[in-house]
This record gives sequence, C-alpha cells and structure tokens, in this order.
Amino acid sequence: MKKGVSLFLCAITSLVAVSQNIQDAKKFIYYERYKTAEDQLQQVVKTDPANGEGWYLLSKAYLSSNDPAPLQNLLSQAPASLKEEPYFQVAYGSYLLNKGNKDSAKYYFDRALDKTREKNADILSAIANAHIVAKTGDANYAVELLNKAVNREKKDPALFTMLGDAQRKQGNGSDAYKSYVMALDKDGKHAAALYRMGKIFVSQKNPEMYLKYFNQALEADSNFAPAVYELYYHYYFTEPQKAMEYFKQYVAKSDPNKTNDVLYTDLLYLNKQYQDAITNAQRLLGSNNNADSMPRLYKLMAYSYLGLKDSANAMTSMSRYFSKEVDTNMVAKDYEVMAGLYSGVPGKEDSAIAYYLKTADMAKDQAEKFHFYKKLSELYKDQKDYLNQGKWLGMYYTNNPKATNIDLFNWGIANFKAEAYDQADTVFGAYIQKYPDQAFGYYWRARVNSLSDSTMEKGSAIPWYNKLISMIETDTNNKTNKKWLVEAYGYLAAYQTNQVKDYKSATENLKKILTVDPENKDAKQYISVLEKKIAADNSNSTTGTSK
Repeated sequence: MKKGVSLFLCAITSLVAVSQNIQDAKKFIYYERYKTAEDQLQQVVKTDPANGEGWYLLSKAYLSSNDPAPLQNLLSQAPASLKEEPYFQVAYGSYLLNKGNKDSAKYYFDRALDKTREKNADILSAIANAHIVAKTGDANYAVELLNKAVNREKKDPALFTMLGDAQRKQGNGSDAYKSYVMALDKDGKHAAALYRMGKIFVSQKNPEMYLKYFNQALEADSNFAPAVYELYYHYYFTEPQKAMEYFKQYVAKSDPNKTNDVLYTDLLYLNKQYQDAITNAQRLLGSNNNADSMPRLYKLMAYSYLGLKDSANAMTSMSRYFSKEVDTNMVAKDYEVMAGLYSGVPGKEDSAIAYYLKTADMAKDQAEKFHFYKKLSELYKDQKDYLNQGKWLGMYYTNNPKATNIDLFNWGIANFKAEAYDQADTVFGAYIQKYPDQAFGYYWRARVNSLSDSTMEKGSAIPWYNKLISMIETDTNNKTNKKWLVEAYGYLAAYQTNQVKDYKSATENLKKILTVDPENKDAKQYISVLEKKIAADNSNSTTGTSK
C-alpha cells in the first residue's frame, strides 16, 4: 500500500511539474523566447508523450522561430494515440499550412473543430494563430474563428490581441487598433497589445506614436523583449549610443542568438569603437566553427578599418566578405565601399569603375544614382577616357534637379575632348537655350563647329562666332573676352579669305583684332598680305578694263 501511495504521489508530482512547464512555455512564447520554450516543451512531451497541448505549443514555438525545419521530425515521434487528439491535429495542420499545403491543413483543422464542436476557445485561437503566422494563411478565416473564441472567453486579453493581429494581416489597421484597446480594457498591463499598437504606427512611419506605445509596453512589463528590440532599432539610425543601451537590455531579456553577436559588433562600429568592433568580430570568427555563416562580420571589420584609416586591412576584409557572402544579400553600399577602396589604389581604376557601375545599378534612390554617375565621370576623366566621362556626365545632368550650368558645361567639354562633336554641339546648343545671356555656350559651339567643319566648307561655326562677337565686343577689358574676340575675328577673316574670297571683309576683321590686341603680329602680317592682294586685284581689274 505504501508503494502504491508513493507511485501515486510521484504521478501527481509529475503532472504538476508538466503543468507548470506548460505555463512557463506559454510565457516564453509570449516573450518571443522561442528557443527556451522549445527546450521546455521537449521536456514536457518527453515526460508526458500523450500531452496534446504540449505538442501543439512545441509546434507553435518552432513555427514562430527562424528555424522550423526540425518540426516535421519531432511530430513524427508523437505517439500514434495522439493522432485523433484535437491539439495534435492543430499542431500537424499548422505545420502543413506553414509548408503551403492549405488543403491538407484544412483537413486536420476541420477534424479538430468537429471534435470540439467549435466551442473550445483554445482550439479556435490555435487554428487562427496558424493562419496569422503562415504566409499562406487566411486572415479572414482567422478573424472569423477569433470572433467565436472571444464570444466564449470575453475576458481574455490574449484573444483580443490575436484578433488585432488577424485584422492587421487583413490590412485593417483601424479595427486592429480597436481590438488592442479591448485587450487593454481586459488587462491594462497586457504588454503585447501595447506593443502591437506601436507596430501599427511603425507601418505609418509615426515615431512619436510608436515610441509612446513601445515605452508603455515596457512600463507594463519590463521583460517584454520585443518592445526593447523596437526601441533599439529606432535609435540605431539616429542615436547609436542610445541604441547600444537598448540592445544590451534586449540581449539580457531574450534567448542567446549568434545574430545578436553580429548586431553588437555593428553597434560598436556605429559608436566609433572601431578597434573593439574589429576585436569582437575576430573573436566571433575564431570561435565559430562555421565562420562562413557570418560573412557580415568581415564587412563590419572592413568598415572599422576604414574608420581607423587602414585601407589595406579594409580591402582584405572586404574582399573576404565578397568571397563569402551570397550576391542576393549584398547592398549598394558594399559595392560603393569596394569602389572607393580600389579608386585609392593606382592602376586599379578599372576595378573601381566596375564596382561603381554595380553600385549605380543597385542604388534605388535616384539622388544616390546621380551621386554615382558623378563618381564614374570623375574616374573616366582621370583615365582621360573623355567619351565615357561625357556619357556619365550626361546621365548625371539629365533630369537632375541639383545639376548646374557647370555640370552642363563640363558635359559639353568632355564630348569636345572626346572629339564627339555632334554630341558636343547638341550639349552646347542646350546650354545656349538654357543660358542665352552667357557667352560660354556660343564660344564653345563655335569651337566645336570649327573643328567638325575643319575645311570651313560649310561655315557652320560662323553664326556662333558672330553671335559671340555681338555679345562681348563692348567689354574688351575682360581677358577672356579679348582672347575670344581675337579668335572669332581671326576665324571670320580666314573663312572670308579662303571660302568666299572676300578680302576686304577679311581685312576689316583682321583690323578689328588690332583694336583689341594692337601688337598682334599675325593680324598685321595678314593685313599686309591681303591689302597687297586687293591692290593687285584692283590693278588687274583696271588694266583689264582699259584694254
């Protein structure tokens, strides 16, 4: 009899322990400490294999985590007797829905609902949760089930919070907010509801409101790690020091995660603790058997080395990052950093250009793209590749609200140097149209046409030289104007001499040079030649008439 009593007491003690573990696991899931919940629940189903709720909660913990893969194998280990138990049917249906097998999941969910005659709020909410969590879940059906659940358990804040989650998945933020308010009516310190209200305002990009609710969630329950994480993430972009404070709180209140080690290194870098960031990254890489699974650490080391102005080690670390990270995880900034590093190495301009091309292609913001177009134009200029310089200056100028007349001018000059005269003529034509009161466009359009029409056969530079003269001939005190006037008068004289044989007009233009530059030897020489030519022609003409 004593032995029987002892066994009975052991059984009672075991059941009490299992019940306590179930409650603890629910709390850990609530705090999003899924790994701790998984460990706790594995002990539950090991101690009490017939515990359907334990199997369901185990599936919920795995499906809510970042690693649901082991769940299939775990569920296969459940006793055959559980297959008809509603909680286990929900667990298996949740797994199938997560895999995208909606019809098969529905079969198991419907069986669980039939067995409970749709009167068990826990089963109703469990199926609803599966539809909320799974990408292929039906939010409308989740709302329908949760409305039935809250009708049976009108005082449970968790049900109203879950209803709000389903409504958010519907895209119905207004009703979701009302549901969270109802949850708080049931329990004013229900941190999850306050946190979810904050998430609504995150989607609306309203920091004043979401910070308010995240802080209220922590006031309600200081252990609610999801709200701490949101505060860390907010300050990450604005106040790195404050972000570090919240991050340390988050780590203390959440499950260990190697991702947190990387985030900590990131924060060390943002707080300009460059050497600490490098040391921490090296420690993590050295202690991690699968270092290739943490390639971001190499990037953080590279950025930190750049902060220390150590470009050689930055290049080494960044090269390792590129060799280990998958392309789909890389961002425009990664390519920009590599481009910047290569641009500082003589002889590596081609590599810098290749990375800037990739950066420009990946950049999503148009203002960013313009920045990289300018960088590319500068690199090509350094290589004296004026044709490509002109191409990227054109990309930089076109539709860029911040582009200036200097950018337009440089675009034209690059094409001029590349001997792409048609394009240069178009660009300087645009300059004239946009800045008709500036002489630059007329002068350079004249220069471009003088070179493209090197024989002066078409006289295409003449209109632009004439326009230039009319604009600047009254301001001869300006050295640039003097130079341009000498060139313009000289070109007109050459055209009149060689193409139209108008020696008189040519002489007049050469004399105009002397009004600007009285000591111009070339002008004096050509005047003398042309005057003799005119005199000889007049003499021949007179002689011919007398005959």
